[in-house]
Amino acid sequence: MLTATHLGPSVLVSAVTATLAWQGGRGSATWWVLTAALAGQFSVGWSNDFFDADRDRRAGRNEKPVVAGWVTSRQLAVASVLALLCCVVLSCQSGAMAATVHLVAVMSAISYNVVLKMTRASFLPYAISFALLPAFVTLGSTRHSWPHWWEMLAVGLIGTGAHFVNAVKDLEADARINQRGLAHEIGHRASLILGAACVSGGAVTLTLGMPAHRGTWWLLALVLMVCAASVRVGRPWPRTAWYLLCAAAVVSLILFVVGNVGIPHGLN
Repeated sequence: MLTATHLGPSVLVSAVTATLAWQGGRGSATWWVLTAALAGQFSVGWSNDFFDADRDRRAGRNEKPVVAGWVTSRQLAVASVLALLCCVVLSCQSGAMAATVHLVAVMSAISYNVVLKMTRASFLPYAISFALLPAFVTLGSTRHSWPHWWEMLAVGLIGTGAHFVNAVKDLEADARINQRGLAHEIGHRASLILGAACVSGGAVTLTLGMPAHRGTWWLLALVLMVCAASVRVGRPWPRTAWYLLCAAAVVSLILFVVGNVGIPHGLN
């Protein structure tokens, strides 16, 4: 069941969200943010494996929990619904507006699992859900205010880049079962370039928008170098390129935290 949550990305996104809440002065209430984020991520992960079960079998993805026989589709469906209900209750501890924004983000991600992953709009749920992440934090703070527009734009770009990063590794398997999202339409090379451009754009936007801090410039330089390297090695070593872009996306989220991004002060 933990494997089916896509545990790494789930923990990373939840940890970033909770850290921002802590920086924003939520104190012990950060626990509600962390558990709400985890519940939402788990619901998305379980629903993803539920809706993908048949496609995963046809594509021969034997490492998937349902295909491997570790869990059943029914168990994933029940767990996803229960996690979503928990997400509603836990998100409400941050206030009505914050809860609404978080639930929109979670439902946007689930819409990708249900249908949008097989359309040219496959990037939209990633863009929307990631862009709303800082809003969930700031609307739940004592000031109940929206984050700066550039924060939402930057994290939305990182999320869009994450979509192309995630899609690249499965292009060949997806093609065998005729699953076609935007990444499949534009191809492997273009997906790598677009993913690297989005992650780089998000990192640049964060760095330019936040208060000057030497550490953020070093992290930005690292993101740009890793993105450039991923595009360079994309053709001969596609798997290496995927790992590099994953690392760049993670460093960009670390940049988001290290730079403070105006969460505890300077809110709109």
